[in-house]
Amino acid sequence: MAIVIGYAIALLGAVAAFQLSKGKSKKRKYIVWGTALIVPISQALSFAVGLSYAFMVENGWAALIMWYIFPILFLIGLVMLLVGIFKREGTGNGDG
Repeated sequence: MAIVIGYAIALLGAVAAFQLSKGKSKKRKYIVWGTALIVPISQALSFAVGLSYAFMVENGWAALIMWYIFPILFLIGLVMLLVGIFKREGTGNGDG
């Protein structure tokens, strides 16, 4: 049951980020998706994947894979957030 809840939280976080970023500028999309990846998605997804993998290989220690998945997803979200914060809005004349 905990595995399903983890996947559900990650899915709800992705749906919420999609709804919040629909029709926004690229800068705002990076900020929304970076925040969503840092806060709800990375923790829930790493937890659910770790437990799923441990269940498949029938070894409880295999759940520690979540200790590797979480920092990777967190850093990807952090990079996306920082790109969104420090990205310059283009003026439309091709310089950036």
